[in-house]
Formats: sequence, C-alpha cells, structure tokens
Amino acid sequence: MEQILISAAISGWDWIDLENPSPDELQLIAEKFRLHPASVKDSLQPEHLPKFEFIDNNLFIITRLHDPQAHLEADTIQELTNKLAIFYTDKFLITIHKFPVPLLQGVKKRFFDMGFVKSPAEILIKILKGCIQTFDAPALKLADELDYYETKIFLAKKTPSLNKGLYHLKRKATVSKRVIQLSETVVHSLVLPEFNQPEVQDLKDAFLLLENQYEEISDSANNLVNTYISLASQRTNDVMRVLTIFSVFFMPLTFIAGIYGMNFEFMPELKTKLGYPAVMILMLLVTISIYFWFRRKGWL
Repeated sequence: MEQILISAAISGWDWIDLENPSPDELQLIAEKFRLHPASVKDSLQPEHLPKFEFIDNNLFIITRLHDPQAHLEADTIQELTNKLAIFYTDKFLITIHKFPVPLLQGVKKRFFDMGFVKSPAEILIKILKGCIQTFDAPALKLADELDYYETKIFLAKKTPSLNKGLYHLKRKATVSKRVIQLSETVVHSLVLPEFNQPEVQDLKDAFLLLENQYEEISDSANNLVNTYISLASQRTNDVMRVLTIFSVFFMPLTFIAGIYGMNFEFMPELKTKLGYPAVMILMLLVTISIYFWFRRKGWL
C-alpha cells in the first residue's frame, strides 16, 4: 500500500512509503522514479541481507531491523528481523517493507514535522540510526538471560536441563551479531557530499557500540554453552567415579563369597569351626586395605 509521507509540494522532495506492495504497484513507482530493475527485484525479496549500492545516481540500501513481535524461540534472520529497502536521491526517498514499521512514522513526526531535519539525506540517516537502535533492547534482554543461565549453571546443586534455552540464546546472539556485521557496509558507505558528516559519525558510533555489545554477548553465550557442557560432563564423571569406587569395594568381596558359595563336598574350610569368622575377617581386611589405598591415591 502506497503512502506519501512527505510531498514535494511542501518540501521540494517526496518520501513515499510502500508497505507490502504488489508487483504492479511497485512497477509503477519504479517507472516513475526510474529505479533500476535489479534493485527493484531485490527490494521484493524478504530474506535479503543488508547491502549498499549506487546505481544510475540512485542510492539503494537494504537494512534490517529487529522485529519486536518475534516469538520467543525465533532464531533465524527472517524470524528475528524485518527487511527495509530504501531508494534515495536528493529528490526523493522511497521506503519499501513487507510488515509495518512504526519507526518511519516516528522519524517523520520527531524530526521532519518538528523542523529538525529538512532534506532526504538527513531523514535517511535518522532511519538508519533508528534501525540500529532497534537492537538495543534485545541486547539488554540477552544480557539478562545470560545472567539468569549463569546463576542456574554455577549455583544449582544439580545441573539443570538448559539445552533448549541455551541453544536459543546462542542462536539469537549469533544471528543478531551477523546482521549487525553485515550492516557495516551500509554505515561506512555514507560518504556523499549531502550527508552531514557529524550525523554520519554519530551513526557510526552507535553502530560500533552495538557491534561491541553483541560481540561480547555472543562470546559470553559461546563460553556459557561450553561451560555448561563441561560441568554436565564433570558431574556425570563424578557419579561414574562414585559408582566405580563402590564396584571396586565389592568385587573382591563378591569373589570371596563366590568361592565359598560353590559348596564342594571336600572344601576343608567348610568343616572348620572358625571358617566363617575367618572369612568375614578376611573380607573386612580386604575392604580396609582398598579404603586406605584409595585414600593414599587421593580418590576418596
């Protein structure tokens, strides 16, 4: 659906917003503003990754913003983020997206309607910065989840089953980090003369801060997963060690009991008056010997 956010009659340039446009509707806009067919085709692909192109004096940008409606187990680029395609010249700004993007209306009301910005270049910088800032809240949420899982892993007496939660945490951090890294080309390519360089530098600073945040979160998530696996293995090994120690105690006792349980007729110990207490004492001595041997080895 086409919506004219800013008219040339008012500002001298157009801002046309297209939400989930049909191919015919997009074709009319492409012909009117002479957009390159390859870029128009890319703007229709919802799974397209961030990119920056300058074709026929038209700047074409694809960026992605975090989807606030993403479900809790979303862990792919398409599930966690929405695509926003932008065509820019000093005469028009065209934004194309499949899903609603309240950010665009917010930029118009906060900056253009209030008179803080007047050119499409300034609007473009605000849109790109807004897209980057959509990842701020998810970064804080991921950091809180990391703290929660660290507490569960290190302070719980038993290793809880956290495989699924840690997997989704790691995937979200990795996917968001990848999207931000791919957006670096867009942020560092804004070198046209009409772009206000202090504003561009502010955008780069915001991008760098966010990139460092997700780098740290991603590394922490990977380390936490490895730690969880190590602790789970260690506690499994502890259980196996205890079971092994018990089995070592009972193996010689079982052997002795098996010997005297064969009930052969001519076993001399069967007729001995002190045979039973002697065997019990032997078992006790074997058990004590094994115990002190384990203590000397440091296994108990």
